[in-house]
Amino acid sequence: MFLYSKYNVVALHFKYDQARSRFAEWAQNEIAVVLNLHKRILFSDEAHFWLNGYVDKQNCRIWSEANPQVYVETPLHPEKLTIWCALWAGGIIGPYFFKTDEGHNVTVNGDRYRAINTNFFIPELNNHDVQQLWFQQDGETCHTARATIDLLKDTFGESLISRFGPVNWPPRSCDLTPLDYFLWGYVKSLVYDDKPQMLDHLEDNIRRVIADIRPRMLEKVIEHWTSRLDYIRDGRGSHLPEIIFKM
Repeated sequence: MFLYSKYNVVALHFKYDQARSRFAEWAQNEIAVVLNLHKRILFSDEAHFWLNGYVDKQNCRIWSEANPQVYVETPLHPEKLTIWCALWAGGIIGPYFFKTDEGHNVTVNGDRYRAINTNFFIPELNNHDVQQLWFQQDGETCHTARATIDLLKDTFGESLISRFGPVNWPPRSCDLTPLDYFLWGYVKSLVYDDKPQMLDHLEDNIRRVIADIRPRMLEKVIEHWTSRLDYIRDGRGSHLPEIIFKM
């Protein structure tokens, strides 16, 4: 249980900033030693795409000494797709749509997340000619069960960036994940242009937009990731203003 107070907010802020600073320092040190290491990190994430175009705010954080009392009205049972992608300088693996064997759309849980790694992601790596890949995931509970971490370690060994992994991924760091600061917003800005009325139509749009993303764009996104490390170290772990990213 977390009791809200400005002192708790400050304490959490400091704790997260320390973790972010440590990660930025580790990443910059590794990049200085291993040429183009940042281009060999597969960043992964899930996102919801609502049929009505509602934008998921789950990665938005408000840091304040006063309780902001923010409310967002949403439909009670909105129709949506839940998808997973992995992005790196060489391309995008996915999208993977979470569905039952009968084809019904579902959200992610631990069993489904392990299933995509076993049945989709890890086999898909064989199609990419890249040595010594790293893999990053955030600290969502479905990602960090012991069975999941063991499965990923079997594939990536010590080259795993995750909560409970060999390299710790800092909490509250969506501004360091290319899917959050680039991919999801970019895709959502395009897939609703023709106002899809069916989930199948929305799914087709998502596949098309992601397939059309060119390698040069991804190279810029990953190069920008290294600039974000500079901002975080200079700011002692503080979060980035989202106005600095330019394609």
